[in-house]
Amino acid sequence: MSGSKRLIIAMTGATGAVYGLRLLQVLRDIGGWETHLIISSAGVLNIHHELGMKRSEVCAFADVVHDVNDIGASIASGAFKTHGMIIAPCSMKTLASVAHGFSDNLISRAADVTLKERRRLVVVPRETPLNLAHIRNMAAVTEMGGIIFPPLPAFYGKAKTLPELIDETVGRILGLFEVEVQGLYEPWEGLQK
Repeated sequence: MSGSKRLIIAMTGATGAVYGLRLLQVLRDIGGWETHLIISSAGVLNIHHELGMKRSEVCAFADVVHDVNDIGASIASGAFKTHGMIIAPCSMKTLASVAHGFSDNLISRAADVTLKERRRLVVVPRETPLNLAHIRNMAAVTEMGGIIFPPLPAFYGKAKTLPELIDETVGRILGLFEVEVQGLYEPWEGLQK
């Protein structure tokens, strides 16, 4: 995909597999983006449980698929240029690994590379309620330059369906990478509109 911009998408075992899938679908549909996908073992289980899909079906939406244990992958090095990384959904285990630079698999290693190269890292954590360890790990990732983006619905958009709520979150996440997708959701323009 010569000339494409690169974005890493990681999916872990937290609930919300639909966010990772929808990000891949939207980026494929708009074109111009080379997606690099990593799915954790728990992420594969979650995809099957929540979406009723096989790993291969989700992988079909990505341009490049990396094994979660392949620490020698291209995206494990800062020399491989990307526009950043999105972890959606992000488990608390993965959040902790990123917050402490553990790099125990390709997801946390790619996130570490993204942070050290001062590229954009967006973490979409799915857990509630939060304990103090979760909050401190979110603070640590934020202090390192990452963005914590819980997939919380914005009811002011008056979405009427679950897919509309999902698209609103996906559109706002992509907006952090200056990807504007017409029709995905209506940005807030104030009450006077």
